[in-house]
Amino acid sequence: MNTIYQPAIHFHNIDYEIDGHKILQQITGSFPTGYITTLVGPSGAGKTTLLKLCNGLISPTAGEIYINDKPINTIDPVLLRRHVGIALQSAPMIKGTVYTNLSLPKKLQGISLSREEAISFLEDVGLDQSFLDQDAMDLSGGQRQRVSIARTLVNKSDILLLDEITSALDQNSVKEVENLIVKINKKYNVTIIWITHNLEQAIHIGHYTWVMMDGRVIETGESTFLKLPTKELVRQFVQGGLA
Repeated sequence: MNTIYQPAIHFHNIDYEIDGHKILQQITGSFPTGYITTLVGPSGAGKTTLLKLCNGLISPTAGEIYINDKPINTIDPVLLRRHVGIALQSAPMIKGTVYTNLSLPKKLQGISLSREEAISFLEDVGLDQSFLDQDAMDLSGGQRQRVSIARTLVNKSDILLLDEITSALDQNSVKEVENLIVKINKKYNVTIIWITHNLEQAIHIGHYTWVMMDGRVIETGESTFLKLPTKELVRQFVQGGLA
């Protein structure tokens, strides 16, 4: 990865273990500001654990994490999670309307979100104002993901963590969400870290890619390296995933 870019998140010698079992080992590297980095690798590689470290849901056993050059343990957890948003595969919604869901981040801060602001956030994710009063539980999978992403925009997060957000969607919805993420990245200069099992997606959407296996980062670089990886382990993994 080109080191001239400003790191949004930097890991230095990160280990994470549970009951003596090492989940992550000696992770060192950076996610560059304003770019999309995709994380790929077999199940159990440690990708989701790495993502949870990025917004303080868990803390490393050893090593240091920096967010925009600040040690993560010096940042107030509430402020950290506004700054580093996360969208999950399940796109969880609270009971109520889309407006209720969009208002939640502001409500937690004791601030109200106007309907006009809410409509603007919906338009950012390609949904019109007719969705505002719709029951969130009646949304399709693709619509739920759009509302989930819009909810992170309410906090004006400048880093967005995505965990397999398209894996349960139909192909049309996948393309719509991919286009949305690219749009958000370009429009707001949001740094995106996206876990995906879809290697074609990783190549097509990612500026950079990390390949993880057994809790380690095996190879990184511009996402096109997945077409011709230099490490034999990565080559075997990619051949299986792109076959």
